Amino acid sequence: MSLRMESLVKAIEEAKKIAKPRRFVQSYELIIKLRDVDTRQPENRFSELVALPNPPPRKLSKVAVIADGDMALKAREAGADLVITREELEKIAGSKKEAKKVAKAFDAFLAQADLMPVVGRLIGRYLGPRGKMPQPVPPSADLKAFIDRAKRSVRVRLRDQPLIMCRIGTEDQNPKEVAENAMAVLNFLLNRFKPQNIERVYVKLTMGPPVRVV
Repeated sequence: MSLRMESLVKAIEEAKKIAKPRRFVQSYELIIKLRDVDTRQPENRFSELVALPNPPPRKLSKVAVIADGDMALKAREAGADLVITREELEKIAGSKKEAKKVAKAFDAFLAQADLMPVVGRLIGRYLGPRGKMPQPVPPSADLKAFIDRAKRSVRVRLRDQPLIMCRIGTEDQNPKEVAENAMAVLNFLLNRFKPQNIERVYVKLTMGPPVRVV
């Protein structure tokens, strides 16, 4: 794969030009087709958060923090979308329906480090298959920095098919900013795979047709 920033910007501009106007702000989506990647092999499957250099004005990811005491207070002050105490976690785990609902509703989970064994025991079966096991946060860490990073990240998944789709921005952003976000995702993939494993790259708006970059 040989991909230049200029090519990404041009494709992003074209995707916006050919998409019909909608009554809502559409997101840009990046679509990457892989080749010679055996998704039957566990090491080739993943679900990870990638921080974008230019997060859009509208929040990309909803973040839940599992914490007690002082860290729970700090999480609320730092803007977590949901704070789950140990007691609340036990209640959630008691209902399969509620546990699945929480696992689906949030893009990223953070957890007080000493609660990780409890999290694994109670709801690991719901978070693990989705690639959403929490990132542990040490007691002395800057929790706000953890939350801010998670909120400006997108989840990049590779499962059964050699195809990756993720949001990289919104149509009210500068095309160059969106292109830089796309490059961040591509660089993440190039750290896992070889350039020749990336067969095709497309960008599109939510309701618009895809535009091929390479």
